[in-house]
Amino acid sequence: MARAAGHAGRRQTVSDTMGWGRTEASTRDRTLTLFGQTMAYVAAVAGFFALGAYLGRDMSESLGWIWFIAALICLFAMNVTARRSIPLTSLLLAGFGLLIGMAMAPLLTYYATTDPAALWQAGGATALFIAGFGAAGYAIRRDLTALARVAFFALLALIVFGIVLIFVRIPQGTLIYAVIGLVIFAALTMFDFQRLRRSKNIASAPLMAASIFLDILNVFLFFLRIFGSN
Repeated sequence: MARAAGHAGRRQTVSDTMGWGRTEASTRDRTLTLFGQTMAYVAAVAGFFALGAYLGRDMSESLGWIWFIAALICLFAMNVTARRSIPLTSLLLAGFGLLIGMAMAPLLTYYATTDPAALWQAGGATALFIAGFGAAGYAIRRDLTALARVAFFALLALIVFGIVLIFVRIPQGTLIYAVIGLVIFAALTMFDFQRLRRSKNIASAPLMAASIFLDILNVFLFFLRIFGSN
């Protein structure tokens, strides 16, 4: 009887171990699926952004502000539709990419005409920046929520500083603004990629893609300020 009980106990232990292994494998599969879908969405948004930038290449800067506001509306609408309809959220994400591309078109056209090297340099630096800090955030086990909260408030302060720079001339103010911005978005990029690893909700892929794309876009614009001759 004792031997039978021992065999039963070992069978239960093996069963529990196999069950835990299946659960861990299932969790890993969902994480990889979410990562793949999110990166696919990011690539799609980048494509729509490029299309929007091409369509808006001859638009005025004042019209660009209209597209920028429309892009923000799409972004806020995504937060409403994310829990109700993934197809509608995906459509809004595509619209956001197209509209933000049209909004950025005058700026990109200006640099393409006056300083095209700055665009390539900013693009290359952005790719390395996102790859490095994204990989770090994905690998870090420690919760980065507190760091992201600090970065968010720092971003609000940076916006105020940017407004001050419009009216007050500060030596090397643009460079200081860009460097601080890169530090802030290094933290936000790590946080977003950590969320990508920790989340198990496949429906959150469009929202995560929007967040990561905004990280990429802002980092690109900060590098553009650094590499731009004007």
